[in-house]
Amino acid sequence: MSQTLSFKDTIVIRARPDVLFRLTLDPKRRTRWDPNIRLASYVGDEKLISGSLVKIKLERRLLGLSYTAKYGQIQAPFRGGWEALKPFGPLERYTQGWVFKNIPGGTEVTLSTNATIRYKFIEKQIEAQLRNMSGRTLIELQRAVDQQGAQLMEDTAKQYQDRMRAEKEAAKRKGKRQRAPK
Repeated sequence: MSQTLSFKDTIVIRARPDVLFRLTLDPKRRTRWDPNIRLASYVGDEKLISGSLVKIKLERRLLGLSYTAKYGQIQAPFRGGWEALKPFGPLERYTQGWVFKNIPGGTEVTLSTNATIRYKFIEKQIEAQLRNMSGRTLIELQRAVDQQGAQLMEDTAKQYQDRMRAEKEAAKRKGKRQRAPK
């Protein structure tokens, strides 16, 4: 007998909604930071629009299951999600939805998971696995954004130091020229 599972996880991330939207819903970008997804690619046209298909393969610890999902409810950059087209593994139905709410200092990100589990005897294990997957995805998203921000800060600081060093050397050379005997 099928068991329905539905839950939401929310986190605040210091980034703009459009950046987070692309990171979470574009399959090529998602595989770079999400430890739950091993492979993800578009099927057909590579466009992030409602109705597009994406093929997803989960990591081995998640049984290495593969499924094809269809994007729905895409409203860039504030909302998006997908639904598995066919049952896979112990899941009869699986959907994932993202909401990005702009707030002062960042974005409130909500990940909604809805699933129908085929068999009652594995309901608790699958629920724990899906909740763990959702929480880990949000934490890794925050790490990916923080890592990009930290790299940007480091690059900006390095450019500033290089510019200051060059200005100091130019001032030194100019000072030597002015003191030279005539």
